[in-house]
Amino acid sequence: MGGAMVAALYIAFFYYIFISPYGLRWRALYGYVSYPEGYDIHGIDISHYQGSIDWAELRERGTIDECPISFVMIKATEGATQVDECFHYNFDQAREHGFTRGAYHFFSNQSTAADQVRFFISHVKLEKGDLPPVLDVEKKPKDISEERFRANVLEWLRKAEEHYGVKPILYTYHKFKLEHLSDPVFDRYPYWIAHYYVDSVKYKGPWKFWQHTDRGRLPGIKGDVDLNIYNGSYYDLRQMTIGSQEPIGVEAYRDE
Repeated sequence: MGGAMVAALYIAFFYYIFISPYGLRWRALYGYVSYPEGYDIHGIDISHYQGSIDWAELRERGTIDECPISFVMIKATEGATQVDECFHYNFDQAREHGFTRGAYHFFSNQSTAADQVRFFISHVKLEKGDLPPVLDVEKKPKDISEERFRANVLEWLRKAEEHYGVKPILYTYHKFKLEHLSDPVFDRYPYWIAHYYVDSVKYKGPWKFWQHTDRGRLPGIKGDVDLNIYNGSYYDLRQMTIGSQEPIGVEAYRDE
């Protein structure tokens, strides 16, 4: 009886992993990408991993569920020493081809938050009409406390906010947000949630962007690309951009 139970469990596991192509967890492995219903404003995020992008083709033919690509988030920097090799070209091309563009920084645990935000600012010149700066946080080192980690992330956000005059966007995974960035102080920043292969966002708090798959395909881009939606109208998206918001000074968070 024990052997039969083990065999049954093995068969069930094998079916779940290798046979069932429509399970939410493995949709992307079978080339099936679902688009969240009820959203019209779509975008992508890119880095050097996408290689050379045909921006004209992306502008002309790039649509998601018959909706045009409205915004492009572009990796700019990582840590305190790395600039994405395609950033400056992609950043220029995104504006030239009429996309609402944004730039993001991948947070590293190998250098201080102060050094990282200075490095980002030195390489990213955001202009009127650009989205606020984005901080991508995905890992917490085991050798520092939760309090110290949150303080480091908050330092980057506050210094970027002081420099650019707008609230930065905070990107992270759904589970990571709940485990490490659940302090209410982070709720004042627009949240960009990464949560794949689910039919709807499970996060209970407010959010602005949802990265719903890393297996999207679009004309002009070779290979996979992350697909995102904006939680609002195109007018709302444009209202987030620099020059469309009231400037935010240090006094906005001095008493927090």
